[in-house]
Order: sequence, then C-alpha cells, then structure tokens
Amino acid sequence: MEFVRATNLGNALDVLEQRPHLKILAGGTDVMIQLQRSQFECDGLLHIEPLRSELGAIVQNGEGVRIGALATHRDVAENAIIREMFPALAQSAATVGGWQTQLAGTIVGNICNASPAADTAPPLLIYDAQFVLQSKKDGERRLPMAEFFIGRREIARRADELVTHIELANPSKRAASVYLKVGRRRAMEVAIAGLAVQLIADEGDGAIESAAIATCSLGPAPRRVADAEASLIGQPLRDPDVAGAIGALKDSASPIDDARSSAAYRRAVLAGLLERAVAQCCEQIIQRAGE
Repeated sequence: MEFVRATNLGNALDVLEQRPHLKILAGGTDVMIQLQRSQFECDGLLHIEPLRSELGAIVQNGEGVRIGALATHRDVAENAIIREMFPALAQSAATVGGWQTQLAGTIVGNICNASPAADTAPPLLIYDAQFVLQSKKDGERRLPMAEFFIGRREIARRADELVTHIELANPSKRAASVYLKVGRRRAMEVAIAGLAVQLIADEGDGAIESAAIATCSLGPAPRRVADAEASLIGQPLRDPDVAGAIGALKDSASPIDDARSSAAYRRAVLAGLLERAVAQCCEQIIQRAGE
C-alpha cells in the first residue's frame, strides 16, 4: 500500500491532484479501524496530520468562527469560544468516543467519515456550517453542511480536494442551543439517537421566532427537520407546546434495527429528547433575559 506524508497544504494539494486515489488520513480513529476490517478498498493513504500547524486552529473573527480541519474533538469541546457561541457543537464533540478518540480524531474527519450516527453533524446543521474545500486545479469552494454530507459513507468532496476548514457565522444574541443523545451507556457510545436544537427568541413578547432541529442515527444521513421547526415558531418560551414538533419529528424519522437498538426504540426516545432540548433552550434564553 502506498503511504504519502504531506509536508504542507500546498504539497497535500499537489499529491491529491496527481494521485486522487489516495484516501486521506488525519487522526485515523475511523480510517484505520475500517481499513483493518476491510470495510473499504484502499490503494494508499495521504497522511495530513503533519499539517496541524496550518489547519488545526480555531479562530474568531468579526463574522464568526473558523475551525481548522485538523482541530480535534477535544480542541472543539474545550475551546472557550465554541462553548460560549456554539455550545451544541462543544457538547457533541465531548461525546465522540472516549478521551483517546477525542484527542486524536478531528471534527472534519467525523463528518468526512459520513456515518449516519456522526455526533457533530446535527450541531453543524443547526448552525448552517459552511465547509471550505480546496484543490490545486480549482482553488476554494464552499458547501453548506446540508450539501456536503450526502448520505451513508458519502460526502460531496471531490477526489482532488481537501477540506481546509469549517466556517460558522455569529449566532443571534437571542439564541440558545443544545445537543442531546441517547446511548446504551454514558461513555464511548455511538448514538442510538442524537438531537441538536437551536431556538431564537423574538424581541417582543418572548415567543420563539426561529427554530432549527437536526438529528442523527435516525436515517441514512443527519438532517434538519423543517416541519418540526415550523411547529415551534410562535410558541411561548414559558411552557411551549411541543406536541406538533414531536409528531413532525417522528414522521420524518426513518430509523433502522441494528445491533445497538431497534427502530421502534429510536423513534420512541424522540419525544423525551425534544422536550428536554426545547426546555433547556427556553430556560437559557429566559435566564439570559433576566440578567
């Protein structure tokens, strides 16, 4: 098997242009296990971990936050800016595997692995994350998360491209968000069902002005649930009626039976997840307004 160690971003793009058959290797927490299990065919690997000094930073600017492709789950989970501005993403990163996985695995790798159970996918969906890709031939292009993650083990990255970073726009000051998941145990568990919610309050009577809801482990790809979002708009922050949103969420789900859970159980836990997520978001907004 061919193994190429990239020395810098320019070198990595040169290699991908000449040898697009190479599979990209960063933290290796997914790729090496799948390779050992013969879960995909691979003629060679391009190791990009040496680019961490170029692609590992988390940087805030006037428009939002830029997360480098080699930022690890621990980097994201512990970053003060992410925890304050995008708490659902920090919460999801802190649930990916155990400490060893979080210290080595990258947030972009979690998405590029394209597992239906990717924990970081729902938060990136509710925050309308933009993925920035670069190739030697065409330069940069941007794709929203909803277009980048196509389906199970399928992303929109072209063979000669490398994801360089993720961009998140500044959230509303009236927003609150959370990520919750159900697993069979509290640590190192792939999500049986995962849910990210962001609510934005209006400036007047304390109602929900905007809602974003996204799930994982409930279909072939993580996705936003527009009907459930619409059901929450106009609901009061104090004691909102979430029945319509729960019904829409269950209707949108297409879970499967597998070794970790039945489809029926996955669908059954949705009501409790959404109730808790909405309640936590509303409480955060109310508390902030009273400060």
